[in-house]
Amino acid sequence: MDYTLSDIAKALGAELVGDGAVRVTGAAEPAQAGPMDLALAMSPRYAEALGQGRARAALVWPEADWQAMGLEGAVIAPRGRLAMARLTQLLDAADVAPGIHPSAVIDPSAEIGADVFIGPLAVIGAGAVIGAGARIMAQASIGPGVRLGEGALIHSGARLGRNVVAGARLIVQPNAVIGGDGFSFVTEDASHVETARAELGQGTVSEESDPTWHRIHSLGSVILGDDVEIGACATVDAGTIRPTRVGNGSKIDNLVQVGHNCVIGDHCLLCGHVGLAGSVTIGDRSVLGGKVGVSDNLTIGADVVLTGGSIVLSNVPAGRVMMGYPATKIDSQVESYKALRRLPRILRDLAKQKG
Repeated sequence: MDYTLSDIAKALGAELVGDGAVRVTGAAEPAQAGPMDLALAMSPRYAEALGQGRARAALVWPEADWQAMGLEGAVIAPRGRLAMARLTQLLDAADVAPGIHPSAVIDPSAEIGADVFIGPLAVIGAGAVIGAGARIMAQASIGPGVRLGEGALIHSGARLGRNVVAGARLIVQPNAVIGGDGFSFVTEDASHVETARAELGQGTVSEESDPTWHRIHSLGSVILGDDVEIGACATVDAGTIRPTRVGNGSKIDNLVQVGHNCVIGDHCLLCGHVGLAGSVTIGDRSVLGGKVGVSDNLTIGADVVLTGGSIVLSNVPAGRVMMGYPATKIDSQVESYKALRRLPRILRDLAKQKG
């Protein structure tokens, strides 16, 4: 599908300059852009690269001299990444026509809404409800009792366990698992790991006790709000009794682990390799950078930022920016790091004074 520059400016809510009738079929980086590409040149550092390509139109920064750069037309993008979000949504050609592939397995009790696509070898369980306009791609599985809101996109190989409930426009990337059992086990008698924290590792292990780990089954499932996105190979475990929850508009990156009974607020970001132990609560609009780890039964307030690699071992008040292992306020962590770097020099100076 191709678009005029006028179409793109309207979709982006942005200013058009030059010839709005110029047509493009896709987007490209400036140096690689051809005559039918919209070059993405949202800051002055791309000006030179534009001359290396053959684009006739571009997405440019405010005050760009688009005519001097040899363009026939341009769309002005004051906030480049926001323009990128809207442009990529416009150009994404992932839509498929409604229909059910003959190899799909659908329980007779499932309810399938209007204009739904169900791909090859997909499985829809008993009592599932699939909202209008949903797309269930090849080999995805929707468990018994699942309720999907309208416009869901479940990519190939994704798994939704029994009784998962999702609002409108859910996106689940390939091989993600929502609603698998939580990691909950218990021994007949108190195990060494149960007493380790209280005894600070000084307790003894009884060899006479039964070491068998007894499974605590997960009955609580998962509830997802509207506009939630779950990344590839991410896992959101079912709650034990009450459900695990993810709020409206929250985005979970690839390879993230959300433990059982967690509650994630609205409009949160959990970046790659984040790991939440069981029963963690995350306040609205909080952002957890890559490889952040949060210990069990902790509360992180609203509008918190945890920088990449931070390990959280205690509750975090609302609005804090935290860093490090263990995570502390970022200014304290930076000062501690500076002091640690100065320590060898201080010790050398002390040694000289004693000598």
